[in-house]
Order: sequence, then C-alpha cells, then structure tokens
Amino acid sequence: MPRSPLVIRRTTYDHPDVARLVAEVQEEYRRRYGSPDAVPLDEAMFTEGLGGFFVGYEVTDGSADGPGEAVAMGGWRTRDDVSRLDSRRAAELKRMYVVPGARGRGHARAVLAHVEADAAAHDRDVLVLETGTAQPEAITLYLACGYEPVVPYGYYADEPDCRCYARRLLPAT
Repeated sequence: MPRSPLVIRRTTYDHPDVARLVAEVQEEYRRRYGSPDAVPLDEAMFTEGLGGFFVGYEVTDGSADGPGEAVAMGGWRTRDDVSRLDSRRAAELKRMYVVPGARGRGHARAVLAHVEADAAAHDRDVLVLETGTAQPEAITLYLACGYEPVVPYGYYADEPDCRCYARRLLPAT
C-alpha cells in the first residue's frame, strides 16, 4: 500500500478530531475486549509540561496546506508513580490508534516516535504502556520499536490479558 504523508500536530485532548478518534478506538476495544477502556483520562493530563497529545493528519493530495484527514493519534502523560527500567521521571503512552483504512502506512511508528521525542524533550526518561493480548499488532509494534516487557502496573494490572512494556527514552538533543 502506498504511503501517504502524515503531518503530526499537537492538540488538546478535547479537540473534535481527538473525540472522534477516541470514540473509534473505544468501539475497537468493545469489539476486542467486550468493553471500552475504563482508564479515566482528561484534558489536564495532557497539558504542556504534564503531557502531550498529538493527531496525525494524512495528506493525500501532495499538499500539506490543508489539515488533511485525522487518521492517527497518541499522547503521553506524566506517571511519576510508576517506576520501570529504573526510571526517575516516567511518562505513559495513552490512546495510540490508527484508523483501519490508514493502517500499514507507518503512521503508528511515526506517532509513537513523535510522542517519545516530546516526552524526552520534557525530561521524561522512560515511556511505559499498557496493552492487552487482544491487540497482537500493538504488541508486535512495541517490541519492534525496542520496548521490553515489564511488571504490570495501572488500572488493568491484575487482568490476565494485560501486558505492560517500557522503553528508555533518549535524552532530547
């Protein structure tokens, strides 16, 4: 499948494009797990200095002038209460998602790299995440990007299908 340019923009968690993508990913969680993700999230978690949230816009006409279609998202929030890989200032990856019609174009890797760079620029040294066995493609992505399994933490830590991963972030240059 041909790759389409992806323009990644910082946005607020309450932005309409984020709301639409969150609704889509929650529906995907319902299909895969039988219920939506119940982890409470709000805009304040993603404000500058505490986190960041990003939307990837696919530009299909060869011009980056317009906003394009929102096809991917991901963000990070501060998680100083979680220590993995000897972290001193952890961040947690949240709401990684690519719409089904835009998968296979490298968008997940692009958003993930963008989130990692932003977290590192805010002095975060480790990125942690929760996912589940019903998302094997996510697990494959994280392992391919250098994440390693860690002891479960967080909202789903006691669930048998919960998988947690972490990766040390490179210092911002």
